Amino acid sequence: MQLEGIHHITAITGDAPRNVSYYTGMLGLRLVKKTVNQDDPTVYHLFYADEQGDPGSDLTFFEYPGVAPGRPGAGMVHRIVWRVASEDALAFWEKRVGNAQRADGGLRFADPEGLEHELRVVQTTDAPLIADHPEIPAELALQGFDAVHAFTADPEASRGFLEDGLGFQPRGETEWEARGERRGGRYVYDVTGEVGRQGGGSVHHVAFASPPEEHEAWRERALAAGAHATPVIDRFYFKSIYFREPSGVLFEIATIGPGFTADEPLESLGARLSLPPFLESRRAEIEPRLTPLPDPRAAVKA
Repeated sequence: MQLEGIHHITAITGDAPRNVSYYTGMLGLRLVKKTVNQDDPTVYHLFYADEQGDPGSDLTFFEYPGVAPGRPGAGMVHRIVWRVASEDALAFWEKRVGNAQRADGGLRFADPEGLEHELRVVQTTDAPLIADHPEIPAELALQGFDAVHAFTADPEASRGFLEDGLGFQPRGETEWEARGERRGGRYVYDVTGEVGRQGGGSVHHVAFASPPEEHEAWRERALAAGAHATPVIDRFYFKSIYFREPSGVLFEIATIGPGFTADEPLESLGARLSLPPFLESRRAEIEPRLTPLPDPRAAVKA
């Protein structure tokens, strides 16, 4: 039983229209689901991914309009690492995003709210997860997640939990990989004693992917390893459990499926506000309170 890499990463934005323009326009992702935070349906939950809405490429945002900027610190993910296919791709993105810098063989830059991204050339047999965009050739596009970097004061505090509890494989002193039969993703620690703060441009949690039939077993493993795991929560598009690993980072284990086509066809994903069945009766109350958004397929420039 192995986790199938990173399922999704969820962050916070204070400005949904700018967020849509940046992630669909500048970075070329597809808005595959426009819905609400199921625990607080007064705010958006926006999902960006590849053209099919696949786990492994799914970056999501809660919008809290006007929220103060966050500050990453111990117990928080602070960098998202994406795969690209070649050095030509790195050169393309270096020119396109404008504020990028080369570092440790990758290309680093931040979104308008300060969320840090890194692009790396990765040789892998994992399928590339690519969105269509008129300005970004497929061979240069983002190909899904490779890793997240989290801050911790003590990487050793989590080693036993990650390796024995979740089956992560060590890939260095402060790096592990969650790899299943179809996909893998890395979890990397950087050491800091700084105290962080959630806010705009900060990561809320990282989710790892589980086949549906193994989901309850993963909850039992997390509990046995000492985590305070939630019950299984049905998010309609997938099922979830949540817990904090010993360094304080909020983890989710999410099922692969049913997926975003559960309530709208693939060709029109993200075109309208989708609500899970238990919130559909409140549409007339919820929809007028949400921030108007630009047409994501028209947002070809941030």
